[in-house]
Amino acid sequence: MVETSTPDPGADATAAAGPPDPADKPRALWHHRDFRHLWAGDALGQLGAQFTGLALPVLAVGALQATEWQMGVLSAANMAAFLLIGLPAGAWVDRMRKRSVLITADLFRAVILAGVVVAALTGTASMPLLYVAGLLLGSATVFFDVAHQSYVPALVGMDHVVEGNAKLQATASVAQVAGPAAAGVLLRFVTSGALIGFNALTYVFSALFVSRIAHRETLPPRDERRPLVVEIREGLSFVLREPLLRRMVACTALGNLAWGILSALQALYILRDLDLGEAALGTIFSAASVGALIGALLGRRAAEWIGEARLVPVSALAMGIPIALVPLASVLPVPPTVTLIVGLGLSYTMMVVYNIATVSFRQRLCPPRLLGRMNASVRFIVWGTMPFGGLLGGWLGSSFGVVGALWFAVIGTLLAALPVVLSPLWTMTTLPTAADDDRGTTAGPPAGPGPAD
Repeated sequence: MVETSTPDPGADATAAAGPPDPADKPRALWHHRDFRHLWAGDALGQLGAQFTGLALPVLAVGALQATEWQMGVLSAANMAAFLLIGLPAGAWVDRMRKRSVLITADLFRAVILAGVVVAALTGTASMPLLYVAGLLLGSATVFFDVAHQSYVPALVGMDHVVEGNAKLQATASVAQVAGPAAAGVLLRFVTSGALIGFNALTYVFSALFVSRIAHRETLPPRDERRPLVVEIREGLSFVLREPLLRRMVACTALGNLAWGILSALQALYILRDLDLGEAALGTIFSAASVGALIGALLGRRAAEWIGEARLVPVSALAMGIPIALVPLASVLPVPPTVTLIVGLGLSYTMMVVYNIATVSFRQRLCPPRLLGRMNASVRFIVWGTMPFGGLLGGWLGSSFGVVGALWFAVIGTLLAALPVVLSPLWTMTTLPTAADDDRGTTAGPPAGPGPAD
């Protein structure tokens, strides 16, 4: 259910190179210089993040002998920034040059990871150190994600937002496939600390690529700024007053709460309960992530087959069912590696399809001037539940065992689909849009179902 970092249309002016020619739409973004630099930087960051996403839990479980509760706290620390600073970050980013925000966030994350590497290699690493590192990394990620979502569409133009989304999502999915497999192999030969060092380098190179973007923003005059609280309230109000958007946000937030339980315990479950080893851990995540790549490739086609509105409840419900294979891997007469790959892979497929549908809806609905605040408000709500999910996972794992806690995650994921399943989306074909008027306001979605496809 975790919302991917696909971009939303931004408030910024179009790129210096101009949006690509619509007549060349299928290949246009391959020839768009600024998008290529952003794409390359994002690809490097995604690959490195996959290395750290595997190496940090391995460091905690293997070298530091973390308990269920400690893994829950670590998961919560990684996501806490979205809850603590998620709302003001949107208003701050709307006042900043987003290219500069992206570069600064990349370099900050590289420095934090370098500190973890030094601690790991010198034997001074500890769980409190990982908690602090996770909190700081998450804080930088908050700013990066909000700026990224609001900046990308200015580079590609509104007519190419879906194309840009698909390319960036496909890149993230490829990284999810290649990263864990490579990390699992490398962990046979190097320490988890050394592996984290690779991630630090990828953030440095990501910053270098972003710095080559030629597009420059024109910031609004300072005298036009309003109090921070007013701007935060405006972005949050937009999210909460749009009926369909409100249902999608509720679905994602509840799903992320349940997914937080799973994320906190899955490494502990695979390494300790199933005793599959670090290489198998990488293989499982890598093979399962093929499902995410399939979802990225099928997203647009699925919307044509099912209808983009109806696709939201279908994918939300479908992503929860295969998660049951995760706890069942401990009892089924099938190799647990195979069961986990199938269960996670099918869930990833529908998760990406869901994300493409819901993010594209936000892109078309929100006025450009509100994008930073809208993105931050959505992330505050939907990612803000994950720290609680991590803590809940740690408590459930300590109280009911890891397998018992995973069943709570399965039930929670299925229940999370209810806000969109019990909605008018079933009777709609297309999702509504709202055009901005010259004052930057937006109309609400129409009351009835969209036109037939």
